[in-house]
Amino acid sequence: MGAFTINGRRVTTDAAADTPLLWVIREELGLTGTKYGCGAAQCGACTVHLNGAAVRSCVTPVSAAEGGTVVTIEGLAEGNGNGPHALIRAWTEEQVAQCGYCQPGQIMAAAALLAATPRPTREQIAEHMAGNLCRCGTYPRVVRAIERAAREA
Repeated sequence: MGAFTINGRRVTTDAAADTPLLWVIREELGLTGTKYGCGAAQCGACTVHLNGAAVRSCVTPVSAAEGGTVVTIEGLAEGNGNGPHALIRAWTEEQVAQCGYCQPGQIMAAAALLAATPRPTREQIAEHMAGNLCRCGTYPRVVRAIERAAREA
């Protein structure tokens, strides 16, 4: 049995230690904003924050979260009492999403970038976001949204 905090709420799970964190988040906790993409940490759709770092939850065992803190897209949307994270507002204003499937992972990766580098250059954004795939090809809008969020944060 493992316990961790997710989006500010303490939870416990009986899932086996090697169960991917993604399945606990989606199936056990009902937080379906985090998506299953490839199952091999290659696309970024499942990105969440674990102890402040962006991780691919499809390959992160739930045991890695033991005693730690997880933030999902739902937690980012709830914000810290000041409304949703600046990235979520910027994503809407820049009309980033088309199909939207990859967007939670994109936003979570972008949030990790802005936490580490509050004013990233366009090159830093491109390099950091390169591991998050978008079948709709909204990459230019992703960059603009991150730049907007950095200015407004």
